[in-house]
Amino acid sequence: MFVLSSGERHESRSLEWLLVLGQVKCPGAGRPRFRPKKLVGDKGYRYPSLRDKLRRRDITPIIPTKSNQAIEDTFAPALCRERNKVERAINPIKRYRRAATRYEKLACMFAGMLFLACILEWL
Repeated sequence: MFVLSSGERHESRSLEWLLVLGQVKCPGAGRPRFRPKKLVGDKGYRYPSLRDKLRRRDITPIIPTKSNQAIEDTFAPALCRERNKVERAINPIKRYRRAATRYEKLACMFAGMLFLACILEWL
């Protein structure tokens, strides 16, 4: 699942939609959860308003600190390295130039290109 935003906006604006719409598959049987226990992000997500939103939802933010900020206790380098799996899942889609650079002006056309790139990768 993905949420589209305008090209010049930071993706953190879409985080609330992803938290509402996204489901986390648990290992084993049972229904997917709607609320993850932890959220791993990069330094671009390191600002107080976002962290407060996550804490209000009882989600622990695992975000590395910037050089001009205080170090927090919740940062776990081992979990942060797991973010590499997500990056490796997205990189094959970036091979398709139209999906990587967003040539389409309409969101519905760009979503169609993303779906097509995902289908071609799946095949």
